[in-house]
This record gives sequence, structure tokens and C-alpha cells, in this order.
Amino acid sequence: MTATVLQPARIALVGNPNSGKTALFNALTGSRQKVANYAGVTVERKEGLVTTAGGRVLHVLDLPGTYSLRARSPDEAVTRDAVLGRLAGEHEPDVLIAVADATNLRLVLRLVLELKQVGRPFVLALNMFDIAQRQGLRIDLEGLSRELGAPVVTTVATRKRGIEDLVAAAEALFVAHAEKANIWREPTAAEIRAAHGQAQQIMRSYVRPAERPDTLTGKLDGVLLHPVAGLLILLALLFVMFQAVFTWATPAADLINDGFGALGGLIGQIVPEGLLRSFLTDGLIAGVGGVLVFLPQILILFFFIILLEDTGYMARAAFLMDKLMGKAGLHGRAFLPLLSSFACAIPGIMATRVIDQKRDRLTTILVAPLMTCSARIPVYTLIIGALIPQRNIWGVINLQGLVMFGLYAAGILSTLIVSAVIQRLFWRTGSEPFMMELPAYKVPDAGLVARQLWQRAMIFMSRAGRIILPMMVLVWALAVFPGPPPGATGPAIDYSFAGMIGHAIQPVLAPIGFNWQMSVALIPGMAAREVAVATLGTVYAVGDVEGAGLSALQGLLHAQWSLATGLSFLAWYIFAPQCVATLGVVKRETNSWLWPAVMFGYMITLAYLASFATFQAARALGWG
Repeated sequence: MTATVLQPARIALVGNPNSGKTALFNALTGSRQKVANYAGVTVERKEGLVTTAGGRVLHVLDLPGTYSLRARSPDEAVTRDAVLGRLAGEHEPDVLIAVADATNLRLVLRLVLELKQVGRPFVLALNMFDIAQRQGLRIDLEGLSRELGAPVVTTVATRKRGIEDLVAAAEALFVAHAEKANIWREPTAAEIRAAHGQAQQIMRSYVRPAERPDTLTGKLDGVLLHPVAGLLILLALLFVMFQAVFTWATPAADLINDGFGALGGLIGQIVPEGLLRSFLTDGLIAGVGGVLVFLPQILILFFFIILLEDTGYMARAAFLMDKLMGKAGLHGRAFLPLLSSFACAIPGIMATRVIDQKRDRLTTILVAPLMTCSARIPVYTLIIGALIPQRNIWGVINLQGLVMFGLYAAGILSTLIVSAVIQRLFWRTGSEPFMMELPAYKVPDAGLVARQLWQRAMIFMSRAGRIILPMMVLVWALAVFPGPPPGATGPAIDYSFAGMIGHAIQPVLAPIGFNWQMSVALIPGMAAREVAVATLGTVYAVGDVEGAGLSALQGLLHAQWSLATGLSFLAWYIFAPQCVATLGVVKRETNSWLWPAVMFGYMITLAYLASFATFQAARALGWG
């Protein structure tokens, strides 16, 4: 007897942001899911599998959150095109599941009315129904189902309640083939108002007000949204996150760094000295380690972002910051990515995914590297220690510390100025009003948080590594080939392509006070800013710059560099794009080489102008 093979079905989850859609997706698919990108865009594509009681396989697609099929962002455009069957290379969904927050149906009903016009069979999933019941919210499920012409199923995704009923309803619609003609089109303003009125009428007819409203959310918002107390609490939370990204990541990052260092040492003992050993240790191992060392910071950053999102606080934080950020042409959600860029621009750029509008996200990506990342600290410490006197001003303020603070302040100020210029230069039109629904506060699901962190780790290692690693290997090749000729006495880097480039570009950098050694340091320093310190140690023949070597290098710089030269070098590092890893991540996040090129161009221009102004001003003051 031959078993009957049931035809698989494609199911798409559609809903508002903060409706619990992703939690429902995880409850449906469990571990049988994968994350990729839609073709041609950087919007994430989440798809999983669920098997019905009858043995049918359902391919479940979790679409980005939206309030309407009138797409106003890349995420919303993907949702619209997926629902309408317009995505290239994507099969159109057989059944739609409209996911709603049962405690807040007003906005999702407008979306559901649009889904009716699409003509595809759909089921309305009233998620978080347990919260609605606790609040005494009474919903006429049968009446609502008749009004919408679709089955209505109650679910509690975090506890996997109602999942079997939802799957059964979706399968029944697929078997029934109840598809109608698609009459949806971009609505006019009058049609939008009419749909809003129809949604309100449905609410009045089938949803009765809660007998026990969520007073906790109101009480918390009274404090957390207060113009003074709310900002102070937000700053305290950000301080904790800021410290965590620095401190919590340090042991894991050190462990990763030490592990790759030990592996490099082991390879150095096994493989004879030569090109192969250099490639393995300085190219591949150092390259992979240079990628993975960012992973702890990224996971800690996303841990906080996920918690802020899942609790409902992210929307409040963005609301509080929107006015301040808006003055600089930035979106309210930009403050978290920019803050995390103090640790590293890579997780900061990845964190811009929380920004919905494409132009606001691009603006934040382009200015994130201007924030003073931790990779600049070795360079700042080297130059400040070599050229800035160790003394106090007014008896209490350390001059070296004051210069370091000034460098951080310059990074913040330049970020705000450049973001305002970018908005006016590229977009010209004003930003759209920042509108968002404030969800009720919720307790995050630990399993969901862990799964999302795991997905972020896999995405970073599998995608970012493929872009960053080849770039680092390329920089290694430039610093090694063609190698010194027989009998050469100078440092090997002096005879490499990187050294040749350094000598070639030194005349261009002479007006900003750079000598050829500084020019050479900029080349391998592109792999990571802190590499410039080791490179300067090499070209000045100091050797190992750790420990006493660093003091020796500072002594040489103090003797051979003027204060004007040192200040010019510091000004360069405030702006210069001295990190190919960052450029690689920008390419991945924007899916284009245009924006990394724009970033590199404007930052290198700013670096040169700032260094030129600093060097000439310092010479005019007699510091040259």
C-alpha cells in the first residue's frame, strides 16, 4: 500500500510590530527554521517548517512587521510584495496568518481589511490572549469571524497555546482553496480614513472595553516617559549597557584573542619560517581572530537590544530620544547603534537594523564610525603618551586625560554635524514624523532570547566573516610582497607594496605633517586602527611594542615628531576610515559598494582637512 504524499503549503505571517509575530513563528517552527536575506536586499528572511496532524508540511514565512501594505520602508516593501506574490524567485503564499495583539486590535484591523482585498485566504490569530483575558477584555470571536470572513483563533505564543488550532485552521483554508480576486491597490487618503472608520466600527461591535485595564503600563509610562525622570532612567540604562559592552565582553574577547594567539604560536613552531607561516599566522589566523573577537560585543549588544524590544521599552527610549536626535537629522532609534559604536562600529552598524526607514538607517550607518571606538585607544594612548606632557591643569585636571576627552568629544560632535549634512545632501526632504505604537510591557521569553542570540551569532560568523577575512588577507599581502632584496638592511615592510605605497603617497601627506613612516603605518593600519601602533614599531625598528617596547617607541616619537605632527595624526584618526572590517560590514548591511565608497570618500576627505587645519594651526602657534 502506497502512502499518500500531501501537497506542501506556504504560510506567511503578517502583523504589526510588537504583536508577538516572531514569538508565534518560533512556537510554530521551533528549531526547524533558517534565516537568510531576500534577494537583492538586506531585509532578513525567516522561514521554518511545521508538520500538521495529518502529515502535511507547511512552509512558514515570518514577514517583517507592518501597519499597512502601503510600503514606506524596505521591510514593509518586502511584506507587501510577499503578500501580493511579487517577490522575484519567491512562491506566493497559499494562506496568510494575520497576527494581532489581542489587547490592541485597532491598528491590526486596518491591516486585516487590506488583506481581505488581496483575496488570499487568511486566518486571524489573536495572540497574547491570556493578557486580554486577565484584563477582562471581551471579544466576540464568532461575530468578528463573520465580519472579516475568516476564521479567528486565539493563541499564547510564549506558552504554545492555540498552536494546533491555528495550524489546523491554516491547513483547512489551503485545502478549501478559498482564494478570491485581488482588488488591492494603493489607497487614497479618503480610503485610508474610511478604512480607519470601518476598523473603529468593528471594534465597537465586537470588542468590549477591558474591565481591568493594564494600569501597570500606564503607571510605568508616567515615570519612564517623564521628560526629566524618563531621560535620567534612560541614561542610567544606557550607562549599564555601555559598561557591559566594554567589560562583559572583555574576558570572552581576551579568551578568543588568546586562543588564536596560541594557535598562531603553535603554527609558528610547526611550520618553518617563511611565506607559508606568515600567511597562516598573520593572514588567515589573525584574520579569523580579528573577526571573531567582535562576537562577544555583538552578542552583548543584541542581548540588550532584544531585551529592550521584548519588554516594550525600546519604543519608549526611541520616543524620548527622537527630539534630540532629530535636531541632528537622526532618527530616534539611532541612539543605540551610535552608543554601541563607542565599543566598535561593527556591532553599531549591525544594530541599525532597528531603524525602519532606509534613509535614516543609511545616515546612521554612515556616521557610526565617527564615534570613538575602542580600536582608536591604542593610537590615542601612544601619541598622547609620547607628545602630551604628564601634568595637571589647575591642580586637578590631568592634561593627557583632557586631551583624550577632547578626542571623544570631537567624535561625538562630528557625528552630529555630519549626520545633519548627510540628511540635507542626500535626502534633501525632511524626515517623516516618528510614529510608533507603544506596546504593553511584557516579560521576555528566555528561549526566544537565546534563539535570537544564536541566530545573530551565526549570521555574523557566516556572512561578515566571508567579507572581512578576504580583506584582511589582502592587507597582509600588501604588507609582505614583494619582500626585501638580498642584503637588504631596512625593515621588510619598507620593501613591500605597502611600503612603496607609503613612500609614494608621502608627498601628498606632507602638507598635513606626515612623514613616510606615518604614511606606511596607514596601509596595514587599514586592517584595524590599532595595527598602526605595531606598524610604527616596525618601521622605527623598535621591535615588540608591548611592555617596554611601547615606552621605547613613545621615546622615539617624542624625539622625532613635533607636537604639530602628533596632533595632526590624532586629528586624522578621529575621521579616517582606518578599518576595512567596518567597510566590509557596511557593504553587507547595505548590499552595495556605493555606500562604503561614500563613507570612505567623505571620511578620508574630513581626515585630511582636519589634519591640515590642525597641523597648520599648531605650526602657527609655534608647536611645529
